[in-house]
Amino acid sequence: MSLINLIELPVLGDARGSLVSIEANNTVPFDIKRAYYIFNTKDNVARGFHAHKNLKQLAVCVSGQCRFELDNGLQRESVLLDSPAKGLFIVDMVWREMHDFSKDCVLIVFASEHYDEADYIRDYEDFLEQVKS
Repeated sequence: MSLINLIELPVLGDARGSLVSIEANNTVPFDIKRAYYIFNTKDNVARGFHAHKNLKQLAVCVSGQCRFELDNGLQRESVLLDSPAKGLFIVDMVWREMHDFSKDCVLIVFASEHYDEADYIRDYEDFLEQVKS
């Protein structure tokens, strides 16, 4: 089973331009409790390097591109996010890293839960131990 679950987001538009609507339990397969975005990432900087115990996310590169590395403790996969019409759905207990941000990258993330530091697993070895148990 692939860790890469891309969701095609419906693009609406006309001669004026395009629009993507994000709706909880419709285009996003969960209730949205938080949204945040990453931008102005410096050259050669990687982000993420954590997993969540109980959190679902949808990541959308609304401008530019970045590469995600996903790891469930058994397999590791990579995907390039480079379209505002595609969202990467990430479930709990998946280690995630973001690499290769373009200068114009704006990555927005919709989350199923409010921020909770206790939900994070920030050490890869700890993550692997929790996956085994």
